[in-house]
Amino acid sequence: MTNTTQPAKTPSARGKYDGLLEIINYNRGFYALTLLGVVAGVVAATLLPRTPALLLAGAIAVAAGWIVVSLLVSHYVYDRSKLYDLHWMRDRLPRAPRNWVNIHSGLDQTSEILQSVFPDSSGQILDIYDSKEMTEPSIARAREVSSHGPKAMQADFRKLPLADSSCDAVFLIFAAHEIRQRTSRAEFFQEVARVLAAGGAVILIEHLRDLANFLAFGPGFLHFQSRREWLYAATSADFRLQEEMTITPFVHVLILVHEHVC
Repeated sequence: MTNTTQPAKTPSARGKYDGLLEIINYNRGFYALTLLGVVAGVVAATLLPRTPALLLAGAIAVAAGWIVVSLLVSHYVYDRSKLYDLHWMRDRLPRAPRNWVNIHSGLDQTSEILQSVFPDSSGQILDIYDSKEMTEPSIARAREVSSHGPKAMQADFRKLPLADSSCDAVFLIFAAHEIRQRTSRAEFFQEVARVLAAGGAVILIEHLRDLANFLAFGPGFLHFQSRREWLYAATSADFRLQEEMTITPFVHVLILVHEHVC
């Protein structure tokens, strides 16, 4: 199954099917190969004896069904849900941020929304894309075809270009899972802890490697990280979980605060 690299247009400019179409575009190589595989499988099934043909037909049906379901779920999440309504953050953060940073991995869906949610604050945007760490073809393809969103500063996730304790809020929205190595994610969270001011919070929004996303995306759910893995990264940097919630059954939110200041 394909990854679900998030659509690139900001919500104000989005059409009813933009999220779905962009996901297909970012993963078009995968879909093309899958289509060829289905066609080849159908042809092979007509040449095989009855029992192997039925088994092959069943496998083809499962694969095709997962593709359809994944696209329907993607359309629901990125085009039909309230995913991009971020006003709930004002009630979840310990305090209204004066300074915040939105960190993404090359696709910025949310900075303009955050600026509208916190109009009296000062926001910064960092792009932590690293081709050596973020090796999925879908993210590289998405960066090639997308130029939307406010201008971001390119940054090394191991050494963020921000002063100690300079941000009241750090937003990690569909970005941190692109850091594939466990030790690298721990390094990143330690940097996030360094730049977070006392009394501030991190809002992490991600798909999880869980049953709901497995049913939706099949083996593609392995692109995501488990809740346990996110909590490991958080606790390795002395964060604790303040609150969690879901946005649709497929998107999870973790709100993290410094263990040593709470």
